[in-house]
Amino acid sequence: MPTVAVARNAMATRFEIVLHGDDPAALRAAGEEALDEIDRIEAQLSLYRPTSEIARLNARAAHAPVRVTPALFRLLESARELTQATGGAFDVTIAPLVRCWGFMHGTGALPRPEEIAEARARVGMHLVELDGENLCVRFQREGVMLDLGAIGKGYALGRAAELLREAGVTSALLHGGTSTVYALGQPPGQEHWRIAIQPPPARYPGQPAPKMPAVLLRDEALSVSAVWGKSFQTADRTFGHVLDPRTGEPVNGALLSAVILPSAMETDALSTALLVLGEAGLSLLAQLRPGVRALVLGEDSPAGFRVTTEPREGFETRENPV
Repeated sequence: MPTVAVARNAMATRFEIVLHGDDPAALRAAGEEALDEIDRIEAQLSLYRPTSEIARLNARAAHAPVRVTPALFRLLESARELTQATGGAFDVTIAPLVRCWGFMHGTGALPRPEEIAEARARVGMHLVELDGENLCVRFQREGVMLDLGAIGKGYALGRAAELLREAGVTSALLHGGTSTVYALGQPPGQEHWRIAIQPPPARYPGQPAPKMPAVLLRDEALSVSAVWGKSFQTADRTFGHVLDPRTGEPVNGALLSAVILPSAMETDALSTALLVLGEAGLSLLAQLRPGVRALVLGEDSPAGFRVTTEPREGFETRENPV
């Protein structure tokens, strides 16, 4: 069966789509249309583009209600529901804290306690008023800022997958960087797409790599969140870029989380929440989304790691599959 691959840079990452089918020209056209949709969503949601709908909302909503498109309003409603469901572990108003910790345009810097307190006062979905009748958004105070970076890639992949289905594609794998992947159907001759979760880099000399299970996907999304990436170090601690909206502090405990659900938008958001919540979040996710598969990687000591899954049989035990 012919295979077509298309790719494009967007949302500060590399989006790639591999498609299987009988008509390579039609597959390529469908793949390019899906990438165009990702570009369109980036232009709408980017925090850093002054012409985006989010940038316009952030600039005006503290002063007057701002009317938004129906799609963005529905996305903000979903974000609010996920914030409430996770007890604030996921929150798209986290941007003031990201800026406070120096991660918005850099690799981070240690803020003063009063700076953290000031930023926290501008964080929380309770500060965002959503008027469903008029599709308007208003912020309750100056300095509130929406950042959909923890939900945007999954949302874009979900929309791209919808377009592929509408175009008649029945087998495709879509991914945005190393954080979110969506499996449409199954690869030729197999029952599932088999995906590897990348183990974390060693943090101590001689530390063995953890044994990461494989993930089998079919019409599902996988999102992975991890503390490595942007970070800085003081004399006694490493501070990563993933922040807990409830405390204003970087996550300290879990190293990696993974969530599998049919919705890539939800896996994107809930993997972030699970990284914040750690192992305790596994039971919460099981209650929120029956049938969810989720994983948390913790560190027992410099000599070992701990992998906890929900449910226990939800992952293969084979290490680092191809």
